[in-house]
Amino acid sequence: MRALAALLATCFLLPAAAEEGAKPDINKPYVVDTDVVRWNRSFENERREVYVKRMEIIAASGVKPGMTVADIGAGTGLFTMLFADAVKPGGSVYAVDISPAFIDYIQETAKKRRVRNVTAVLSDGTDTQLPEASVDLAYLSDVYHHFEHPAETLASIRKALKPQGRMVVIDYERIPGRTPKARIEHVRVDKQTAIGEIEAAGFSLVEEKKKMMRDNYFLVFTRK
Repeated sequence: MRALAALLATCFLLPAAAEEGAKPDINKPYVVDTDVVRWNRSFENERREVYVKRMEIIAASGVKPGMTVADIGAGTGLFTMLFADAVKPGGSVYAVDISPAFIDYIQETAKKRRVRNVTAVLSDGTDTQLPEASVDLAYLSDVYHHFEHPAETLASIRKALKPQGRMVVIDYERIPGRTPKARIEHVRVDKQTAIGEIEAAGFSLVEEKKKMMRDNYFLVFTRK
């Protein structure tokens, strides 16, 4: 009995297990469905709050000329191109995504628009493939809930950030009774759980932009 009691006491003292990441099925469509034009219509849609608020989001991110920005989960490049303009002169943008088709699309878009300060980076979904201490601002828009290995991916982002670098996380609210059921089933964690995971990965929450959006929250972190 004493041995059992000691074992139970030890179990209660152990830290809670980390939240599991997103299931691979949530990300598979972005890789296998190469109809980028259709995806672009979906991402750049007036029914999508981050698209409607895109210019306010750019302003609130604190981006400045000369910065290096990493657009993590860049999709078809909506925010990549906006940041590319905002960091001029002298700044640059990494567009990071898991979809080869999206990466090609961003490169083609940059070429057509003669945008020369964008580098597209194909990620495996865990390692961002970004150079160490190279980024002033990491930007995640409706992508955190897609992380299959959140601790590892956050470690990769943290490694890429400069010592005073910041990370902006915009993601869907998950509020029972207000958030549609389909979105609650789709989104892995709520805001407070996301904050806990991100802080455990070596970041500090420094600001929340409240009342800016209804469907999404806007959090600003620095690396510890």
